[in-house]
Amino acid sequence: MKFAIFGNTFQAKKSSHAANLFQLLQKHGAEIYVCREFYQFLTSDLKMQIHADRLFDGNDFTADMVISIGGDGTFLKAASRVGRKGIPILGINTGRLGFLADISPEEMEETFEEIYSKRYSVEERSVLQLICNDKRLQNYPYALNEIAVLKRDSSSMISIRTAINGAYLNTYQADGLVIATPTGSTAYSLSVGGPIIVPHSNAIAITPVAPHSLNVRPIVIRDDWEITLDVESRSHNFLVAIDGRSESCKETTQLTIRKADYSIKVIKRFNHIFFDTLRSKMMWGADGRSNS
Repeated sequence: MKFAIFGNTFQAKKSSHAANLFQLLQKHGAEIYVCREFYQFLTSDLKMQIHADRLFDGNDFTADMVISIGGDGTFLKAASRVGRKGIPILGINTGRLGFLADISPEEMEETFEEIYSKRYSVEERSVLQLICNDKRLQNYPYALNEIAVLKRDSSSMISIRTAINGAYLNTYQADGLVIATPTGSTAYSLSVGGPIIVPHSNAIAITPVAPHSLNVRPIVIRDDWEITLDVESRSHNFLVAIDGRSESCKETTQLTIRKADYSIKVIKRFNHIFFDTLRSKMMWGADGRSNS
């Protein structure tokens, strides 16, 4: 099998499991392609001795499977490089428990035994696409998690006129608005009070950030509907963040958000259940009170 590997290049301690990953892949006789940036981090910064059959830059690669080793942020970067290639992604988590990267380093050996025995499942995750006339946002307008419209740091709140399939919904007076996929519902959207949406729900969540009106609430719509946003700001500009990559926009920029015409394939072990990850990550049922 041919694997393309992406990894976290910021925290050395998170990459210490990479040596084990490369050994496991070599043991299985895998063809190993490595993102050049990650390879240089491991060999130059961490002085690791690792084998790679080929190095690649950007999205110039093909593979049977992509491996992301890091956290959910590393997974999102890998997903943006995979784009519409249709290559399934395996997320190995070296940080805190993740929803996308949910294979622990201790499970790697067992997981690759299962992969080589074809005992795993592949989940299709929907992607959002941003359509606008801003050239910088057209470079990569796709989000696996969310597209957020936000006020600039020091500005007052913004006004976001929102329409669904051309029908007026609401004008949000808020610090921003988060449009999230089910995958992204447990990320930024959740932190601003959005609903948790089970994967494959064919839905999009629209959640305001610090709305001026207390009776404004998140809303969940069908994912084949189109969202149009017109933003007004006293500073005459605002931020658009696509899976965390943000650009400044002029207030005359109209934004249209719809489901992209491709999905991201995520590899899951058969024994990994979304609700188990949810309970563990959210600490549902845990009693935080001390015994004293």
